[in-house]
Amino acid sequence: MEIIINSDPTSAARLAGGQIARLLRDKPDAVLGLATGSTPLPLYHELVRLHREEGLDFSRVRTFNLDEYLGLAPDHPASYHRFMQENLFGHLNIPAKNIRIPKGTVVGGDLVEWCQGYEDDIRAVGGLDLQLLGIGTDGHIGFNEPTSSLASRTRIKTLSEQTRQDNARFFAPMDDVPYHVITMGIATIMDARSVLLMAWGSNKMKAVAGAVEGPVTAMNPASILQMHPHATVYLDEEAAGGLQRADYYRYVFAHKPAWQLL
Repeated sequence: MEIIINSDPTSAARLAGGQIARLLRDKPDAVLGLATGSTPLPLYHELVRLHREEGLDFSRVRTFNLDEYLGLAPDHPASYHRFMQENLFGHLNIPAKNIRIPKGTVVGGDLVEWCQGYEDDIRAVGGLDLQLLGIGTDGHIGFNEPTSSLASRTRIKTLSEQTRQDNARFFAPMDDVPYHVITMGIATIMDARSVLLMAWGSNKMKAVAGAVEGPVTAMNPASILQMHPHATVYLDEEAAGGLQRADYYRYVFAHKPAWQLL
């Protein structure tokens, strides 16, 4: 894991946006795994800026989102379909046919078949070139809650009460927060050729410390990224506050060989 500590989320988003821009310029038809929630918003703002001001082209990009609430229609105010349209897709030139988001309205016996189809579709386009992640206060990635199998694939998952409380700000009242979601699995995430995880704020400090410097454990699902061959973690100072080796991570980044900065 490469740990990059920044003064604030906006500064981090510029660096992360540069990483994605390099990927798209090298591979215009790259396949991106995307995330939702407040964490990726600074990065999405930067990608929109890169598109509008620097001509970054998304016309051949294909995307797969991590997750969606089960039971929410695409036009629900809290659905991830709507979130992505309002915060990213509506501002870029990604063709609608290239966008995939888990279907929150699939029901009953169709769920297993639908989830397998999502996995098949990812493999059919050659796999994910880059997977974007946030991290929950309990270490979850996607909606893979603590104790999720590290070999899991796209499936239905029951949210913990902590995650429901963390996401209650998007619903009114709290009782409206769904209990179930469709999420990519941990093994699905680990298959991506590169992973970009971001975390902001002191409330993520404990989860980040466990993911980066703790043992690899299903109790902190993000810790599996220690085993990924190309994982980059962007943090602000508050999220990095629990890292014992923070000074070393800053030292490493400050002394990166010039060829790694290309």
